[in-house]
Amino acid sequence: MTQTAAATTTEVGPTAPKWQGLALSVVRVVVSFLFLCHGLQKMGLFDKAAVPVGTWPGWYAGVIETVGSLLVLAGLFTRPVAILLSGTMAYAYFVVHQPDALLPLQNKGETAALYSWIFLLFAVVGPGTYALDTLRRRRKS
Repeated sequence: MTQTAAATTTEVGPTAPKWQGLALSVVRVVVSFLFLCHGLQKMGLFDKAAVPVGTWPGWYAGVIETVGSLLVLAGLFTRPVAILLSGTMAYAYFVVHQPDALLPLQNKGETAALYSWIFLLFAVVGPGTYALDTLRRRRKS
């Protein structure tokens, strides 16, 4: 006697737009805060390993990361700033990490690769519901 297991599936419908916007806003704030810490570390805030002022590309990357992360955190000019930050992290991956080894796990470039893709996502989908960009757009309408 053969028994057949009944397949049980739960249909999950689309997520309501208000929850999508909230989730995107929360992820934007968390990622931006973590990236802010990354930039401030280059400025010497968390340890004494500050990149010397004016050093290319480290110090300039630290300035871009710090200012850019504050703008994305607030959701202000999110799309263009996210493109800049994505490019900054792509540069970091390909110029700093990738020459050491082929794979991100080997060259310690996972963080740079992840930040690059996450900021590219923000550039494409926007800042979410709770952002200054959204508030500015509503006031224009």
